Amino acid sequence: MRLPLSGITVVAVEQAAAAPYASSRLADAGARVIKIERPEGDFARGYDSAVMGDSTYFVWLNRGKESVVLDYSKPEDSALLQGLIAQADVLLQNLGPGAARRAGFGWKEMRSKYPRLITCDITGYGEEGPYAGMRAYDLLVQAESGIASVTGTPEAPGRIGISACDVGTGMYAHAAILEALIQRERTGEGSAIHVSLFDAMADWMTVPLLHYDYARTVWPRVGLSHPTIAPYGAYEVAAGDVVLVGVQNDGEWRRLAADVLRRPDLLARAEFASNQLRVKNREALDAEIVPVLRAMSKGQFRAAMDAAKLGHAAVNGVEQLSVHPQLRRVPVETPHGTASIVAPPAQVRNEPRTLRPVPALGEHTAAIRAEFGG
Repeated sequence: MRLPLSGITVVAVEQAAAAPYASSRLADAGARVIKIERPEGDFARGYDSAVMGDSTYFVWLNRGKESVVLDYSKPEDSALLQGLIAQADVLLQNLGPGAARRAGFGWKEMRSKYPRLITCDITGYGEEGPYAGMRAYDLLVQAESGIASVTGTPEAPGRIGISACDVGTGMYAHAAILEALIQRERTGEGSAIHVSLFDAMADWMTVPLLHYDYARTVWPRVGLSHPTIAPYGAYEVAAGDVVLVGVQNDGEWRRLAADVLRRPDLLARAEFASNQLRVKNREALDAEIVPVLRAMSKGQFRAAMDAAKLGHAAVNGVEQLSVHPQLRRVPVETPHGTASIVAPPAQVRNEPRTLRPVPALGEHTAAIRAEFGG
């Protein structure tokens, strides 16, 4: 089966997570991704050694790529990199500010030399402005963009427990590259794309930002609750189990009160008549809900919520995710064996795809030098 990006070549001068996320998804779709690594390797290789000696991040984000070790400060390696770019469709990089330009493969020069080339630069805070030169690791951007201010408990802000800035930015870069490939099909011209981690997280912060800009409302941190919807959050049931109640509108509130809580009298309470009133009176609302739910087992709760056609969830940890009946896994070959990883979320019906292997450091250097004359 010919994959949709078969025949597309991506040169990825990348490290860590944001750019590797984007290029890994291009590789999943059939693109040839030539990953340029320093002699010491992408530093994400050293984040941990949990997957049979390999890094979890590296296994996740580098399947299907060819690893080529280059020291492009040396003329011969710089010439090889230029030769690769000359035959590429996409040049993706997330080096430090100005590093690609200083090394001779900045977007302006490459776009001038190769009009069909699509360049994608990923930065921390953008290419202009007072923060352009700052280091921008995931947690730093979570803090600087305000993401941490709406995450956590009333007592303290919190970090989103995964690399949200890197993943979100990689998603935006992936989408923009696909758009540029479509545009090139129509016009014959490449594009110069730039995505920053800060811009990506600022976009994610749009709703709390608009609340502040237009209503001067600062979203409170509410842990496993929702700042503007109630009842929507975590509650304890019998035996100390924690579950999530997901009520999105007044109709669902009526079903929760009448069919799950068996408290139709709550529907006559003026302070609970609308979502905004329930949010305003959240403490009184919870005082009515909590004792009822604590008397129910987890099974009883889930059965009642299903019968009422209401949203609910268990508050799982990674132990539960690992054996979750909805979790899809796929095998991927790594330098040290076969790993079972999460299957790509987007499924193309009737077109099963097999993930290509995770490369060892420099595994394809000799073959690339022979192919491209370096």
